[in-house]
Amino acid sequence: MDNPSDINKILCIDIGGSHIKATVLDTKGNSSKDYQKIPTPVPASPENLIKAIKTLVKDFPEYDHISSGFPGFVKDGTVFTAPNLGTDLWKGTDLQKLLKNTLGKDAIVVNDADMQGMGVISGKGFEMVITLGTGFGTALFKDGFLLPHLEIAHLPVKKHTTYDQYLGDKAFEEEGKDHWNKRLKKVLGILNTVFNYDFLYIGGGNSREIDFKLDENIKIVSNRDGIKGGPRLWLQDKKALSKK
Repeated sequence: MDNPSDINKILCIDIGGSHIKATVLDTKGNSSKDYQKIPTPVPASPENLIKAIKTLVKDFPEYDHISSGFPGFVKDGTVFTAPNLGTDLWKGTDLQKLLKNTLGKDAIVVNDADMQGMGVISGKGFEMVITLGTGFGTALFKDGFLLPHLEIAHLPVKKHTTYDQYLGDKAFEEEGKDHWNKRLKKVLGILNTVFNYDFLYIGGGNSREIDFKLDENIKIVSNRDGIKGGPRLWLQDKKALSKK
């Protein structure tokens, strides 16, 4: 087991439905490599994705640990669902082990909204993060600690329609910006009622399309801020281990 002092430079990878983004950060979130991205391969099989990641990071500076966010349900580094990449391709894939074996460093893999949330939360109270991109991502935090992941995206927001289908990229393209914003207003009201969060953060590429005034306890955040969750995953992991 590594000591926290052994964690210095973290390769942070954000895997999305349209792009794979990466950088190298220290434990304070300072970058030693400009934020880089490449298109997510099609089909986005484990083999193709790993090949793309290797291409993306081949000229990156040295790093000693890896953090990665993946768009699906991930438990102990293993992918169970990948609705926007292909669950049939990914179900049962130990991406954490695959990254470690490929790149030669210890890795932590979590849901992409979970990792992004770690990069933007204040660490005070009950905080929620949603991401508006290819699909609809969510993450929950209590006093800065990541809570067990819930795939809210797969729940029905109305009959026969999940949150993913209601607010994802496809819905934005088919319904248009105005109708999509009306849908988002409705969903924000539901989330506030159900979770009664202290603060909500909204990330993902489509967050820039929001055209209505948000409540004071809601903030739009960038993917560049979110990727800073990579180092925090390792620091939280070590704090949890030290209490066992």
